[in-house]
Amino acid sequence: MTLLKIIDRGALRASLPPSIDADALAQASVIIADIRMRGWEAVLEHARRLGDIGADTTLVYERSALRGALDALSSADRGVLERAHERIGAFAEAQRRAVLPVELQVAGGRCGHSVVPVASAACYAPGGRYPLPSSVLMTATTARVAGVSTVWAASPRPTAITLAAAAISGCEALLAVGGAQAIAALATGAGPVPAVDMIVGPGNRWVTAAKWLLSREVGIDMLAGPSELLVLADATADPVVVAADLIAQAEHDADAIPMLATTDPALPARVDRELARQLATLPGAATARAALANGFAIVASSEHELVEIADALAPEHLEVMTADASALARRCSCYGAVFIGQRSAEVFGDYGIGPNHVLPTGRTARFSAGLSVLTFLKLRTWVELDEAPSSTLIGDTAALARLEGLEGHARAAEFRA
Repeated sequence: MTLLKIIDRGALRASLPPSIDADALAQASVIIADIRMRGWEAVLEHARRLGDIGADTTLVYERSALRGALDALSSADRGVLERAHERIGAFAEAQRRAVLPVELQVAGGRCGHSVVPVASAACYAPGGRYPLPSSVLMTATTARVAGVSTVWAASPRPTAITLAAAAISGCEALLAVGGAQAIAALATGAGPVPAVDMIVGPGNRWVTAAKWLLSREVGIDMLAGPSELLVLADATADPVVVAADLIAQAEHDADAIPMLATTDPALPARVDRELARQLATLPGAATARAALANGFAIVASSEHELVEIADALAPEHLEVMTADASALARRCSCYGAVFIGQRSAEVFGDYGIGPNHVLPTGRTARFSAGLSVLTFLKLRTWVELDEAPSSTLIGDTAALARLEGLEGHARAAEFRA
C-alpha cells in the first residue's frame, strides 16, 4: 500500500486546505457573541459543554500555582524546560538587539521611530491529544524578552509540564480553558481574565476562527492552519531520515501535511517502504497514517523546479536534503523556517534550538513570517521641529493638500509660516 501518493505540479494548489473553516467560523462567532453579552458565566458554560472543564477543575492557575508545578518536577524534566527556555530566550534577545530606534535630521528638527512592546499578551497552547508546553515556552518567553509587562497563558486541561513551562517563561497566570471561549475571554476580558492587547500561539480551527473574528480589536500573530513539512531532496538524501522527518510531522495531528519533492524518481518508493517500516513500531501510527494521506510526493525535473515547487507551496517548515543544500536553500524565498542539510532536523526547531516554532501555514509564508520579538513590538514614528518649517516644506504640503481638495490641510501648513 502506498502511504505517500505521487502527484503532478498541476495538483499543487489544491493540496493545501484553507486556514479558516466556515463551520468553525460560524460556531466561534456564536461563542464570542455570548461571551460579550454574559462574560465569565458564558466562558464557563461553553468550557463545560465542550469538555474543557469539570465540576472541580481549576480555572485559573495563578503565579504561585505555576511555580508549585515547576518545583514539583523532577530535576531532569526541569532541566529540559530550562535549557529550552534559555535557547529560545537567547535567540529572541539577539533579535531584540537588532531592532533599534531611528532618528533622522530634517530641516528644522528631527523625526524618527521608537520601539516599544505591547503592554499585555496572551499565549495559547493546544491541550489536546498531545499537550504542547513547548508552545508556551516559544510564545511567552519571546513576549517577555520583547518587554511585554503582562503575559498570560491559556491551555485546556493543562498538564503539570505545561504549568511548569508557564512558570519558567514568566507567565502571570494560566487560563485552563481552550477553543474560541478562551480567545474570546482573553480578547474581551471576562471574570478574572484581563483583556489583552495581543493573542498569539497555535490552536485548532476554532481557535483560528476566533482569532480572525477578533483581530479587529486585538492583535494576533497569524491564522494557523494544519502543520506542514516539505522536504526537498535529491539522490543523496537518506530515505530513512526523510521518512523519519515526515513521520515526525505526521504524528502531530491527523490534519498535518507531510510533503516530499525530489529530483530522484526512485526516492518516493524508497521513502514509502521506510515509512511502512518505521510506522510498524510507532505508538501514534494511526494519527501519522491519517496525516500521510493528506501529503504527497512530487518528482521534479531539476533543482530549479524544486525551488519553484517550494515557493509555490510556501510551507511552514522546509527541509533541504540535497548535495549542496546551502546553495539550494538560498534560492528558496517562501517558507516559515528552513532546515538546511540532513543534520538539521525540523524537530530541533520544534523543541527550542533557538528560532521560534510558531510559523505561517497555508501558503501565507509568501507574505508573512513566524512569531518573534517583532510580533510584540510597535514602531512608533515621531516628528519634532524646533525651528520654523522651511518655505519649501510648507509650500509642498499646502500644494499637495490642494491637489487632493483639502483646503483645511493646506491652511494648517501655511499657518506655520
